[in-house]
Order: sequence, then structure tokens, then C-alpha cells
Amino acid sequence: MKRVAIYSGSFNPIHIGHTALANYMCEYGDIDEVWFSVSPQNPLKETGGLASDEHRIEMVRLALEGYPKFVLCDIEMHLPRPSYTIHTLEALKKQYPDFSFVLMIGADNWDLFSLWKEPERIINEFGLLIYPRMGYGESLKGIDRPNVTLIHAPVLDISSTCIRDAFSQGKDPRFFLSERVYEYICKHQIYQQV
Repeated sequence: MKRVAIYSGSFNPIHIGHTALANYMCEYGDIDEVWFSVSPQNPLKETGGLASDEHRIEMVRLALEGYPKFVLCDIEMHLPRPSYTIHTLEALKKQYPDFSFVLMIGADNWDLFSLWKEPERIINEFGLLIYPRMGYGESLKGIDRPNVTLIHAPVLDISSTCIRDAFSQGKDPRFFLSERVYEYICKHQIYQQV
């Protein structure tokens, strides 16, 4: 059975930190593929500065091109809103019964995980892979429970917020993005006026 990690996020924009982590999971973890699930709107985040669904999906598509272990997943765009991860995972399980899905989240999201819809169901039915984020190491100490795995992936301290800010301030963050994503953002002037 193919084991798929669901990497859900706004990807506003997707950057090399996202793809480097996913690459690590495929090449060094027990994962066959990483599916990048583009979220319409995280109920726990503010909407300010969020590029359109279409732009974010296209940027993810461009960033993943050429690597067969990465898959663009737009299922959340077709589900009721607000978007809840448990609903996404249920829909994927129903649509792909021969795949085994596990949710991949950052340590920053672990801090908020108790606020998610049906967090225990997510853990029990799908499992969690938690990757490190700068400044969130303390919150991971003492996690020792079934279906929760801490990933010892390299930490790249890159954030979509910093990239958006750079564009809006006229700076050049091209080396934090794939070349095609950078060109797409410039062509469509997505973050120039945040």
C-alpha cells in the first residue's frame, strides 16, 4: 500500500523550504509520495495577503514539476468551507481507499493542534508526522504517543510571510523560490502590493 504524507497549507507562496522538507520525507522517511494540499483558508489564520486560490494552485503546480514523488492536491477547493483537515483526510480516504494517508504538520501547528476540529480522530485514524520549526523545539519535548512521529528533518528558516514582505518592499527573494514560481509571481505581480 502506497504511503502518502498530506502536506496541507496555504502555500502563499510555496517556497524551497516546503519542497526541501517534502523531498527529505520521500528520500529519507517512510513515505512514497507527498501530496501538497492547497487550502482555501485556514480557519485559525487571518485572510490578509492571501493570493487567489488559482494563483496558489498554479504556483504549487510549477514548484512540483519534474519530481514524480510530489503531487498537487486541490481537493480542499471542492469541499465545504471553512476547510477542516479531518474532512480533507476523510475525502481522500474515500477517494483513494488503496492508499495510506498520514498528516504532516510543523511544530508550530502542534502548538495549536488541540484547537483543530477533531484532533484526536486525526491522530488515531491517520497519524501525524511533526517536522521541526525554528523556535518550537520546547513544545515537542515529551511527545511520546502512538501515531505521532517527530521528524528529524533539516530546519530551513524560510517563511512565506517574509517572502511576501520582500516582494511588497521591492526586495528580490528569488533564491527562496523555484525559478518558475518566482517568474510567475513577478509576471502576475501577486505580492507587490500586500
